Amino acid sequence: MKISLKLICLPLALCVIATHLFAQQQTIDQKVEALLAKMTLDEKIGQLNQYNGDWEATGPVTRDVGNKLDEIKQGRVGAVLNIMGTDHCRTFQDAAMKSRLKIPLLFGQDVIHGYSITFPIPLAEAASWDMAAIEKAERIAATEASASGINWTFAPMLDIARDPRWGRVMEGAGEDPYLGSQIATARVKGFQGNGIGSPDAVMATAKHFAAYGAAIGGRDYNSVDMSLRTLWEIYLPPFKAAADAGVGTFMNSFNDLNGTPATGNSYLQRDILKGAWKFKGFVVSDWGSIGEMINHGYAKDNYEAAQEAITAGSDMDMESRSYINNLAKLVADKKVPVTLIDDAVRRILRKKFELGLFDDPYKFINPEREKTALNRPENLEAARDMARKSMVLLKNDNNLLPLSKNLKTVALIGPLVKAEKELKGFWSLDVDQNKGIVSLMEGMKNHAPDTKFIYAEGCKITGTSHDGFADAIAAAKKANVVIMAMGEAPDMTGEAKSRSNIHIPGEQEELIKAIKATGKPVVVLLMAGRPMVFSWTAENIPSIVYAWWLGTQGGNAMADALYGDYNPSGKLPITFPRSEGQIPIYYNHYNTGRPAKSDTDLFYVSAYNDLRNSPQYAFGHGLSYTTFEYQNMELGKFKSSVKGLKPIQVSFMVKNTGKFAGEEVVQLYIRDMVSQPVRPVKELKDFKKILLQPGEIRRVTFTIKRDELAFYNDRLERVTQPGTFQIMIGSASDDIRLQKSFELTN
Repeated sequence: MKISLKLICLPLALCVIATHLFAQQQTIDQKVEALLAKMTLDEKIGQLNQYNGDWEATGPVTRDVGNKLDEIKQGRVGAVLNIMGTDHCRTFQDAAMKSRLKIPLLFGQDVIHGYSITFPIPLAEAASWDMAAIEKAERIAATEASASGINWTFAPMLDIARDPRWGRVMEGAGEDPYLGSQIATARVKGFQGNGIGSPDAVMATAKHFAAYGAAIGGRDYNSVDMSLRTLWEIYLPPFKAAADAGVGTFMNSFNDLNGTPATGNSYLQRDILKGAWKFKGFVVSDWGSIGEMINHGYAKDNYEAAQEAITAGSDMDMESRSYINNLAKLVADKKVPVTLIDDAVRRILRKKFELGLFDDPYKFINPEREKTALNRPENLEAARDMARKSMVLLKNDNNLLPLSKNLKTVALIGPLVKAEKELKGFWSLDVDQNKGIVSLMEGMKNHAPDTKFIYAEGCKITGTSHDGFADAIAAAKKANVVIMAMGEAPDMTGEAKSRSNIHIPGEQEELIKAIKATGKPVVVLLMAGRPMVFSWTAENIPSIVYAWWLGTQGGNAMADALYGDYNPSGKLPITFPRSEGQIPIYYNHYNTGRPAKSDTDLFYVSAYNDLRNSPQYAFGHGLSYTTFEYQNMELGKFKSSVKGLKPIQVSFMVKNTGKFAGEEVVQLYIRDMVSQPVRPVKELKDFKKILLQPGEIRRVTFTIKRDELAFYNDRLERVTQPGTFQIMIGSASDDIRLQKSFELTN
């Protein structure tokens, strides 16, 4: 009887919970409808209007709209951005509470890679291939930001980027849709925590929708021209992953897509996002992008731009004034039905209710919490751990690394040895006025207090002067080992920071040549926001670490890796070219009718006559202080039927054959050998990051599901075709250790 009772009660309990949850959602919808019924048209339009706070901004600061606080009191503003700190936020929320309906404001901010504690730039974090660490980083950022009055972040950026000339490559996860999708999910979960409305979480924004990372020529804000199949297979998957993870909002992109600006693109916003994907959140424009449709030549004025944007599904206008100045007239002129405005307002109000702002407009404005939530020691340690995991050991030919802490003299040379603010990189917030940033020099001294460190700047980041070369050479000659800290300034990569020349800037590579000529052992640390071109260094320096911009704890993290307290485990999330002439270059390309068989196969094949075809460093590349051996690959039994394909089990052994404990990112790639239309030469389908002790061997198993063999045909149908599939297991896209084929038949 007891067993029977349990079987009956469990479903009943689940039904009660489900009914409660449904009722709770009904309650929010009912509250939205009740409020909407009370709103005038002007108040509705006000909810669709977002203003900047006249402080640091992501676009031209505007001061031409009179007193913004008065507009808020009139119910003409639904959200603000670039307002930080509880005192500042309270001033604005107080104004909203003086409006007729007392609808609370949303406070948005670009919390891109940390709030008070700065974490590595997103592209660097992507190099960790560690979803738990990435989620934790965003969890900490959300905890700090939400304690400071912010309830909405304009992150994560999910744009796939195959062109490192594009400045905003630093904000994303690189070139691969699968890795990008995994990171999208981790970031949304990190920002939103236990869900929208949690007091220590912020509402996330999936941006920029869509295909912004494919700007022609890598030039920011440029046009995008691609097939719809490429859009669906490469550029949309991370956005779909974010939507599935429950992201609160989307932001549309600056670019046009095949001739239609994203802000006015019904196919993206109505058909895909709100239609096929059933997205219930709202869409915010990027800064001024509604008005910029005039520059595109898509609308003749702001009146027409507002009509196109609201019709296409853009719900909130960030800083263009197109909605606040034109929507009422568009309704009066019967160009825009009120139902479109109501739909946008519903979406925004629903999120405000979900955030709990109607219950407590000051929910995220707690000065006491703000005092205790920022810069906690355990969070600084998490930032250090994230920074360690983000570094990529590109080269270590002579096992110069890790360094001994017993070295008597180490020369620290380069323009970034003492860098502090530079380590924060672009898109960082000066919440704590750059206090507590650990430079490379400080980190090295923390690790080896008995070592004598000799410093020489050598040269500036930019410029042509060699005045510091002599001092740098003299310092190198006195040292047992030379560490060179080279790279970009933080304002050289980011929004509006696209570059045609992505070589190491200035005379830095000339300085590297001069120090190499001393005959001293040299380690080069490269700090940047994008893949740089450094062909001479790559060919001639035996030990190279790509350190990106690592944030607040960057110096400690770099020293951890250099001295072996941490064994580097990062893998490149984006291909590094040999020269700008190779761009765009990416691993998952199509084959051609005349493929080059090798880098030296040049004539009458798809090749350059003056440059090797292979990249400088391939997607997925990254070394360790130990070595890993792959062996004994097995394919489990499966039913080889297109319609009823059961999951395929792929297993193999990985052994740590070196002297150090280390993590390896094991990567699974697939190639569909014959297909119509054709498929890429390889596609990442899964990966696992495993820690092995010296001599330890472990079996790794991947499960390949039917959908992972599917693709979009020319009619945008998701299909699977019979044929031969090649399964490749490796340490990088160009370092395949094991492979087997199987035949899929009807």
